[in-house]
Amino acid sequence: MNLSILYRGPLASCDYDCPYCPFAKRRDSREQLRADRAALARFVEWARANPAGDRISVLFTPWGEGLVRSWYRRALVELSHLPHVDRVAIQTNLSGRLDWLLDADPARVALWATYHPGQVARERFLGKVSWLAGHGIRHSVGMVGLPEHLTEARAVRALLPESTYLWVNAAEGLRYDAAEEASWTGLDPLFGYSVRPHASLGHECRAGETALSVLGDGTVRRCHFLPEPLGNLYDGSYRAALRPRGCTKAECDCHIGYVHLKRLDLYQVFAGGVLERVPAAPGPTWGAPAAVMSAPAAGTPPR
Repeated sequence: MNLSILYRGPLASCDYDCPYCPFAKRRDSREQLRADRAALARFVEWARANPAGDRISVLFTPWGEGLVRSWYRRALVELSHLPHVDRVAIQTNLSGRLDWLLDADPARVALWATYHPGQVARERFLGKVSWLAGHGIRHSVGMVGLPEHLTEARAVRALLPESTYLWVNAAEGLRYDAAEEASWTGLDPLFGYSVRPHASLGHECRAGETALSVLGDGTVRRCHFLPEPLGNLYDGSYRAALRPRGCTKAECDCHIGYVHLKRLDLYQVFAGGVLERVPAAPGPTWGAPAAVMSAPAAGTPPR
């Protein structure tokens, strides 16, 4: 079986202070950090053992920033070299060092990078993106679609290579009029998927069939947004619950959820890059979601 696993451990601390994030500048205690480190080590050991003989892809979706923690960097490197792991990726603000990526398999590791204006200088962030491109590390780059960030987003889009996808997440609770939606769609042709929730109740989703959410204690859920457990990763009890089924939630409004909704056919849009949010076709050929809307030179890693 091919399994996509979204792993989220206890980590809930971040080094940024974004006003739209509840985890901004949050600090975990030493005990919490030790628990997160132990939970991740257990997960990596499970992935290494691969008791069911699956092909595995992993996306780390921590509440906070994982790559400032050494155990996440080591986990990505180790998992990238396992022969049965097709992809290992993480959501990150790119605030940490990057040289550890030189030890990873660039064909399997990937970063889902978010730019937060006001938290980091544009030049510093784009310098790190340039380093990733120069070393052949797969990545997407994105922002939250706040009105006050539109000018900055246009500047970032102009400075990125055409082949680098700039995704835009609709800001939570914000309604976009037609002109505003068109402005953001001009930057991200797939913005229409994010700008409004998707009816999901009763519609088949890969979540709970070939895509899973795993918590630090091994609890397996269909996805991050459905709390009912399917079993536990470490005793194998989740396996009997894997099957096609309809979603039990009325709507799905987060990319890591609705990308698995079968009726949207986003596995074709992001073929080969579902976890790291990299579309299959580059640049202008991405096109708008009609069904929804009716490398620079390598060098020293930036710090």
